Amino acid sequence: MDATRIIAIRHGETAWNVDTRIQGQLDVPLNNTGRWQAERLARALAAREAINVVYTSDLLRAWETARAVAESTGAPLIADEGLRERGFGAFQGKTFTEIEATMPDEAQRWRKRDPFWAPPGGESLTAMRRRVVETLHTLASRHRGEQIVMVAHGGVMDLLYRAATGQELQAPRTWQLGNTAINRLLWTPEGLTLVGWSDTSHLEDESLDESTT
Repeated sequence: MDATRIIAIRHGETAWNVDTRIQGQLDVPLNNTGRWQAERLARALAAREAINVVYTSDLLRAWETARAVAESTGAPLIADEGLRERGFGAFQGKTFTEIEATMPDEAQRWRKRDPFWAPPGGESLTAMRRRVVETLHTLASRHRGEQIVMVAHGGVMDLLYRAATGQELQAPRTWQLGNTAINRLLWTPEGLTLVGWSDTSHLEDESLDESTT
């Protein structure tokens, strides 16, 4: 069978998520909520899924989330820089409000989703898409007939959804990118297909809490 089943996961919550502060490729750890989300996710996958390997961005917030999954499922854990968040250059560490106040022209181009524009010192959407799609194909092609987990970032999840549904880079986003939401994709040599998106039922399942298992 040529298909690879992919469970794509955005990392758990961080303090900078709460503050709407751009993380980009800076290393920001999970907050307490994020660690709880990662544990709920890990227990849900361990109870319901057969997983051959967990791939993750090497950035701390993704690595912490993926480590919880790997420890619960017993799957090997492998980091890959190709799964990193977009490089936001001069935007990193700033809130949306700060960017609009200090770099209004750049902020406007960002809002317009110009695919060839990059924040000063950062990465364009076109360049990021190339990186993410190439990484996806490389990793998925190693596991035909298997199921793998990929833990990454909101920007990566957005590009995977667009690749699977044929959405252009400039199309307005109408889909959710929740922390630790379970997103399901099917990879074949011909391309990517969307199977399911933004399943957060594990975050509402109290039976997955450590105190009740």
